[in-house]
Amino acid sequence: MSAEIILQQSPDEVALLDKREQLASVRARLAERESELAQLRAQLKTFEGRYLRQVGVLYAELDDIEARISEREVDLYDSDSARRRAEEARRQAQATHDAAFGAAAEAEEFDPPPSLKTLFREVAKRIHPDFARDDAEQKHFTLLMARANQAYSRGDTETLQSLLDDHREVNASLAGEGASAELLRITRQIQHAERDITNLEAERHALLASEIAQLHLEAEAAALEHRNLLTELAVNLREQIAEAKSRFELVDRQIRAHGR
Repeated sequence: MSAEIILQQSPDEVALLDKREQLASVRARLAERESELAQLRAQLKTFEGRYLRQVGVLYAELDDIEARISEREVDLYDSDSARRRAEEARRQAQATHDAAFGAAAEAEEFDPPPSLKTLFREVAKRIHPDFARDDAEQKHFTLLMARANQAYSRGDTETLQSLLDDHREVNASLAGEGASAELLRITRQIQHAERDITNLEAERHALLASEIAQLHLEAEAAALEHRNLLTELAVNLREQIAEAKSRFELVDRQIRAHGR
């Protein structure tokens, strides 16, 4: 751009060019963070599924046997402490069962309430890529729509409402015309994008600190040593299950011996 053209522009127009470049940059970073987080979520979800199928179900089986042992010991000892142990063991068994089998059941039973459906439609009417004014906005709307779809599938009302509020706030700045109104609009878009980047980074750190992420790291480290951590855990649990079954049979024989 020549110096003559720059001199012909107003301060707002010069600032607008700078803000547009800044918006493009921050949106590119936002898209990158969105992609990284989506990959991390998918990676951990896949690993968690493997873990639940190979290991989680065995933990559930083991805890159920331990609960049954405690419940049979109530008949054997007939004491308050035995009853408390049995109640606690059954609560633990239920929690383990829910962790192993509950996620799939919840996914099958998910039925969005009418309020969530209405909110999602309101968001889609404003940020669907078909409504974009240019290629840059279409690319950004595509990213926002993907976020809205993910929020809807999780029943995440907060994220959907935030997307709707952001759109309304940005468009409220277009009451006037010209570079000043556009400058305010883009400034707000930059603020929203920077806020979203911060939130995505916080979610990424939280995911990496989760138990399933730590177990995934251990599994990857084991793989470098040509070991399968989940298989090792499953083998160990099957041994514990066999031992627990033996203890249950022993308690059962003792109860029968006492005629109970």
